[in-house]
Amino acid sequence: MGDGDGGDVERLVDKLDPHRRVRLLTGADTWRTPAEPAIGLDELVFSDGPAGARGPGWDERSTATLLPCAGALGALWDEDRVRLLGELLGEEARRKGIHVLLAPNLNLHRSPLAGRHFECFAEDPSLAGRTGAALVRGIQSRGVAATAKHYVANDSETQRLTVDVRVDERVLRELYLAPFEAAVRAGVWLVMSAYNSVNGTTMSESPLLTDPLKGEWGFDGVVVSDWGAVRSNVAAARAAQDLVMPGPDGPWGGALVGALDEGRVPPEVVEDKVRRLLRLASRVGALDPPGPSDRPGAAGARSRSAAHEEGRAPARPWPADRVRAVVREAAAAGFVLLENRGVLPLDVAALGSVAVIGAHADEPRVQGGGSSEVFPDRVVTPLDGLRSALPERVRVVYAPGPRPAAGAGPAPLGSRHARDPESGAPGVRLRVLDAGGAVLHHSLQPSGRVLEPPLPPGAHTVELAADLHPDTTGPWTLGLGGFGRLGVTVDGTPLLDGEFPPGTDDPAVVHVRPPQHTARVHLTAGRPARIVARRTLAPGTGRATVLTAAGPDPGCARVEAVAAARAADVAVVVVGTTEGEESEGADRTTLQLSSTQQEFVREIVRANARTVVVVNCGAPVELPWRGDAGAVLLTWFPGQEGGHALADVLLGRVEPGGRLPTTWPATLAEAPVRETRPFEGVLAYEEGLHIGHRAWLRSGTEPAYWFGHGLGYTTWAYEELGRPEPAPGGHEIPVVLRNTGTRRGREVVQLYLSRPESTVERPVRWLAGWAAVEAEPGERVTAYVRVPERALQHWSPDPRGWVTEPGRFTLLAGRSAGNLPLRAALDV
Repeated sequence: MGDGDGGDVERLVDKLDPHRRVRLLTGADTWRTPAEPAIGLDELVFSDGPAGARGPGWDERSTATLLPCAGALGALWDEDRVRLLGELLGEEARRKGIHVLLAPNLNLHRSPLAGRHFECFAEDPSLAGRTGAALVRGIQSRGVAATAKHYVANDSETQRLTVDVRVDERVLRELYLAPFEAAVRAGVWLVMSAYNSVNGTTMSESPLLTDPLKGEWGFDGVVVSDWGAVRSNVAAARAAQDLVMPGPDGPWGGALVGALDEGRVPPEVVEDKVRRLLRLASRVGALDPPGPSDRPGAAGARSRSAAHEEGRAPARPWPADRVRAVVREAAAAGFVLLENRGVLPLDVAALGSVAVIGAHADEPRVQGGGSSEVFPDRVVTPLDGLRSALPERVRVVYAPGPRPAAGAGPAPLGSRHARDPESGAPGVRLRVLDAGGAVLHHSLQPSGRVLEPPLPPGAHTVELAADLHPDTTGPWTLGLGGFGRLGVTVDGTPLLDGEFPPGTDDPAVVHVRPPQHTARVHLTAGRPARIVARRTLAPGTGRATVLTAAGPDPGCARVEAVAAARAADVAVVVVGTTEGEESEGADRTTLQLSSTQQEFVREIVRANARTVVVVNCGAPVELPWRGDAGAVLLTWFPGQEGGHALADVLLGRVEPGGRLPTTWPATLAEAPVRETRPFEGVLAYEEGLHIGHRAWLRSGTEPAYWFGHGLGYTTWAYEELGRPEPAPGGHEIPVVLRNTGTRRGREVVQLYLSRPESTVERPVRWLAGWAAVEAEPGERVTAYVRVPERALQHWSPDPRGWVTEPGRFTLLAGRSAGNLPLRAALDV
């Protein structure tokens, strides 16, 4: 069945009685919807998806390709490359039997403190919309559904389940709804309703699901809830909410059947929801209506799986080397060169030694925390990448330096230090016990992070055990994450024991990142210690169990690192956010890296002027030493191939291609929009239209780096802004520029609009369009930038609609929101 088989869908809806219709509208479990064999409907399998197709569930043994984070994709300013990454995601989802990927996240970078900043594309609705639409097209080209989330104004994490966002209609239309409209125009098959309320109504009951989503925009897909976001029976059912996840329990079910019988929910409302669900199943190949040829033993009968695959794009599994190459190239293309004082690219012929410094160089953060996490089959670290890329004659010295922060939580105990007590293999032994201590399940896990241990009948206790092989003598910090009764022993001696009830019902906290409870124990290098952690299962506490460990700082680590930097031809120091600082479920309270890291960078820069500081994070951080370093390179959370991509960029094999998708403040205090914390349950978007670069321009304050900023390995002269010409849906403006450097390069030409004499409130200027060009040294090239009609329009509540104000707009062209040397007039 294809998109146009409306008659077949209607026939199938008619075959279902009210009970079976309602049954289809709540998940069968956490990741699947119910099947209905009578009409040829298979279950639909869902998976988190922004950073990779993890698959249903949380099993570290089920690996997935890990892409750069969404912020890094926003930094590409390259829809073709983003679409290619979408195709990779879609193909991997196909391989895993996934029908629906819960991506992309189209919320905006409103505040730099937002905990999920790394998972969103940009501060600007146009850049976020075009990037998200490209990812949607790529994913769905493989017959897998994309999901535009979280609809809408779900831009911070504090009190995210209950916060009421108050936002003006014009602001909602021009900023926060705009990326979702772009996704619908791209043909997205699902939209996820958010946890939060907007202007007093929780989103699963919001009229915004009807208009503009289904009515004005014509969205014909499924509105799926965020997990646990539907809180009512009749109100949500009467709204345009279609599917409740997870299941099988929920507010609909039998209660909704009763509401139908009593006339409180019209039957045509439920019919429309089922119709949309069947249309989605048809699109992803999970609907195969039975016909005469499908009777058992009938001539010409086909297998169900074969029939379903006919509804999806042909499977073309990507070779592993191609997957890695695409992810590696995307990572490098998103790296943003913030500063460069003649240090990069490195001249390999002149190099004798390189000091690679910092704990992040050997244990980088490759992804943010929360539901977007996946389990990659490999991670190339910055140290690995440089060692493999540099010739043998170049001496590479690694110095970890001090731990990034004394207060940072320990990481899950992994194969570097853990051995299975039973076999001696790297990893942690998981056992599930009954109340009497009998073993119901056991398996070897890659690490101590076990989010979904199997729970056979009678399961009472989750146990994690490992022989920890310390490489440093001193006080080790051991931790256990989870809720309920928790205990840790070391060589049989109790170290931690207590009752820890849940303080929240946020699923990201309960099921993905439960808080750590820690204690210290003295361990001796080379002397293994048997660690056993146990948690007692109890209703309402989840089952995630996380055993963590962190060793002490070697006393001479800082001195050795500074000495290594001083002795090397060039130093590469990698710093960044630490475990838990950027994650779903919590906003940040500061933009500062730990004081340990900040002071450490200053020491390295003083020791060697040719220091490249590599910043490993997913959102803005303060960089007080940025004016002193030889170069500063932002690598984001770069995904599994980040180390190879870093070597490619540092050694000049490729140019750092990224441009900032959000404005970076020098300090948090200077950021014009900071607030993520509701007051009495309400978060007012008082800044209105002025977020990101718009807010900075209105404040008159200079940021550390403007939206759109990014250096390459060549230089450009902007020479001429041509006359606007009419084009379908808007205007096309030629911008002439010349490569004035010594090597081939790529430039992202950005075009902004201004209307100082407007009769309505407007930003000082706003992004209208962009185009990328490439040129050889000395070559002159023309970028043709399309400015859509919507960029010239504003939303008017009265008369309600999009309005173009006649008169003169100013066009400004350049390489960032703060560097626009060309200007011209555009008369409308």
